[in-house]
Amino acid sequence: QKLEEGWDYEAYLSWFQNEMKVSKEKAALAWEIAGREKQLLNRLDYENGYSLYVGIPFCPSVCTYCSFSSGALADWKDRVEEYVDALCKELTFIAERSKDKKLNTIYIGGGTPTTLSAEQLECLLSCIDQNFSREFLLEYTVEAGRPDSITREKLQVMKEFPVTRISVNPQTMNQKTLDIIGRRHTVEDIRKAFADARELGFDNINMDLIAGLPGETAEDMRDTLCQIEELSPDSLTVHALAIKRAAKFGQEQRKIDLHSEIEQMVEESARAAERMGLVPYYLYRQKNIAGNFENVGYAKVDKAGIYNILIMEEKQTILAAGAGASTKIVLPEKIRLDNGRETNLIRIENVKNITEYESRIDEMIERKGEWLWR
Repeated sequence: QKLEEGWDYEAYLSWFQNEMKVSKEKAALAWEIAGREKQLLNRLDYENGYSLYVGIPFCPSVCTYCSFSSGALADWKDRVEEYVDALCKELTFIAERSKDKKLNTIYIGGGTPTTLSAEQLECLLSCIDQNFSREFLLEYTVEAGRPDSITREKLQVMKEFPVTRISVNPQTMNQKTLDIIGRRHTVEDIRKAFADARELGFDNINMDLIAGLPGETAEDMRDTLCQIEELSPDSLTVHALAIKRAAKFGQEQRKIDLHSEIEQMVEESARAAERMGLVPYYLYRQKNIAGNFENVGYAKVDKAGIYNILIMEEKQTILAAGAGASTKIVLPEKIRLDNGRETNLIRIENVKNITEYESRIDEMIERKGEWLWR
């Protein structure tokens, strides 16, 4: 906002430090990232463009720190086909109502999209391919995420359509920690998934790490970073652990040790990113975050995740399909709502419950129909 208002660096730095009680280093980081975000967002068409989010609410298992509305695949394996059918129905409607607009980015997230079988994944990607134009598409992401859900066959399906950006998310390269947090895969599984993706030609691979996982020390983080450097991803997102009430840890009222080593983890992650040629390009904070830190995305200059910036900055309409998905419609001018509040951002939430989403899919479509495009 300050960049767009024409502020210079010194004026911003002084204001942010004094008014917001932020350290000089973090204020400088925010300014640096804002500049990169602005440069990337200038490539988008705010007026006639939009982005698409597709939600897959299944995971191989539910991580103990996770509060997303996703379910273990074993509990839903007989219902996945029905979910994909409902999802494709919603996507077909969105495509029809958006045919005169320019699709800039696609992001398939969750949950874990690669919990779908190769055939189910192909069905979903085919639906997108048949209904949406790629003429103005700048980025096509599938958050593959869990290495235990990634197979060579699924990677080949993604490459065929073609998906341009994927994630292979270890969170840590410490096997003991992976076991504690409910990640049912090995460190070797992470390496194999990454190697397979590279071999098949994926040249934009993100990896996620979490600083402050239970029992981990700064030395554990250094070891993880060393192993990540060997793989050399194209982008790296470093989260400070946030435990929410909906997560298993939150329900157990686990206390996170906010010792000074989390600060070391965050700082060493930044240095490791720099050694890999990755620069910070987006930053956000969330409630209950360990040590009052932040989450930072680092990327090679031409590999930054545009959708990641859009979801935070709310400058372009994001149409979302799937259980628990949240559509954000950015209007050209402010309108007055029934409660008297003025806004130019309309949120339309899909129900989180998977069974209800499937049975009420026509209602989910009708909710969007009121606003697409007014």
